[in-house]
Amino acid sequence: MSGQLSRFQSIECPVDFVPVNENITRINAAQTLLLAVIWLFTASPVIPAVLTIDFLLRAANYGRFSPLNLLSGFLVKAFSISVKPVDRAPKRFAAGVGFVFSLAILILSLFPYTLAAEVLAGILILFASLEAFVAFCAGCYVYFFLKKLSI
Repeated sequence: MSGQLSRFQSIECPVDFVPVNENITRINAAQTLLLAVIWLFTASPVIPAVLTIDFLLRAANYGRFSPLNLLSGFLVKAFSISVKPVDRAPKRFAAGVGFVFSLAILILSLFPYTLAAEVLAGILILFASLEAFVAFCAGCYVYFFLKKLSI
């Protein structure tokens, strides 16, 4: 067990020492999950387009304009959900990954590559679920592997 623990302790996350509310990011993830599931049933290109723009805003540090972020902030205030500060950098990195996935889903869904888009949506749903329900951000792990590959 200690061998596994030491392996996880070596994971490095991007850090910028700017706090954000983890509860807002978890609600963002829940909204992403919901929208991706709705897209699986409707195949409306509007949904991945909205997700692409939203992820781009958050990844580019314009989260104050992100529709999902604005709704999450409203819900946190309306339901008096506590503030749980975490570093912003891993969340921004994860938003960048979400941007790439959403853009790929949008592009693939406009062509006859629907199955590939559905697979990507499934992966997006998986990682959004992990963030929303168990506060597991896969961004640190993706960052770690990209850094190990010198990307």
